[in-house]
Amino acid sequence: MPALLFVPADSPRKIAKALGCGAATVILDLEDSVAPGAKERAREGAAEALRGRAPGGPRLVARVNGLDTGLIDADLDALVALAPDAIMLPKCEGGDDAQHLSVKLAVREAQCGAPDGAIGLLPIVTETAAAMFRLGSYRGATRRLRGLAWGAEDLAAAIGAQTNRSPDGAYTPPFALARNLTLFAASSAGVEAIDTVYADFRDPEGLRRECLAARRDGFCGKMAIHPDQVAIINEAFAPAPGEIARAQAIVAAFAQAPDSGALSLDGAMIDRPHLLWAQRVLARAKS
Repeated sequence: MPALLFVPADSPRKIAKALGCGAATVILDLEDSVAPGAKERAREGAAEALRGRAPGGPRLVARVNGLDTGLIDADLDALVALAPDAIMLPKCEGGDDAQHLSVKLAVREAQCGAPDGAIGLLPIVTETAAAMFRLGSYRGATRRLRGLAWGAEDLAAAIGAQTNRSPDGAYTPPFALARNLTLFAASSAGVEAIDTVYADFRDPEGLRRECLAARRDGFCGKMAIHPDQVAIINEAFAPAPGEIARAQAIVAAFAQAPDSGALSLDGAMIDRPHLLWAQRVLARAKS
């Protein structure tokens, strides 16, 4: 899921633009980008987008309001029967919160006759201080889990940080820690790691650098806040032709010698970690 584009669910115009900009996933936002008085309008906008989605279009994820807001049940009541691909849970504080939401989804799926577990879960896992201590708890928490995303803006507010970046644009140590632990937590849980947004949508080169660094480190995609960011993210996370060819060669080599733990390919030793890398590259290319 390379580019995941946020769009305020209370704006039909912005939703229409988001659906046509090439994002693999559109996140219909009912949380931070929607004013308190517009929550019901956002539910209606998200429902309309789900009802009107076209075959072959982007995946539609709904970012609902948090578990402690008193708004999440109304969000789910409005949307679950329309089968969003996943629910994004903000300010998720560990596997217990993921399980809590999973139960809420299961009840509503049963009520509307949908298969149990049809709707996935994509939590944002670093937005509070407490969440940072529970990143290892997602492993085995729920089979709905599709990925783990991290966020820097809410975390900055939570800990009282003046900024989350140093003058050279790099994340300061607390936020670099959040990013890195999200990557390890996602790997431990066996799901994709999703990088946070790049807030300056007028800085395409900065976005490209951050995408390439995220892909280098193991992230599978990046959230976006503006349609102009989508093409850059998609390009940065797409495997290069040389990578695909190398991955195909590794997979073919192990297919010819399935009982081997290590092989020689083009004068270099390859083993099972190389095979895992190759399979991930080919899966990303296919998607």
